[in-house]
Amino acid sequence: MRIGLISDTHGLVRKEALAALDGCQHIIHAGDIDTPDVLEKLRRLAPVTAVRGNNDRGPWARSLSLCEVVEFGAVSIYVRHDQAELDIDPFAAGIQVMVFGHSHKPMVESRDGVLFVNPGSAGPRRFTLPVAVGELLIAGDRVDARIIELLS
Repeated sequence: MRIGLISDTHGLVRKEALAALDGCQHIIHAGDIDTPDVLEKLRRLAPVTAVRGNNDRGPWARSLSLCEVVEFGAVSIYVRHDQAELDIDPFAAGIQVMVFGHSHKPMVESRDGVLFVNPGSAGPRRFTLPVAVGELLIAGDRVDARIIELLS
């Protein structure tokens, strides 16, 4: 199963991001969406799970939770915009993957048996950081993650 990861779009859905996420069975948006049309465009590709980021305001954003747990077979994924606001011990909670955004810095890192993934920012470029999305490949209880740079 291929799960697309995107964050910090800030109202911009690049055609490169849509192309990179095309074919995913599910998409996770880790916040700072800024406008509901971002989610509408992503939903044309696959079902979407999204959380509210610090820039998501207004009536449309109130329907988004600050965190979500999604499960794909044996794999549990915890989604929160800012990892500094992590309010659980993912390992103790049986979470295999933590997906977050906020920093705009893409990363994949294993910590104490939990895979932490920040797909980076797919929206407007910030400083010299790459524009990127990510993906999870799930097979049974195995999860592999990678960052897909759209613009370096």
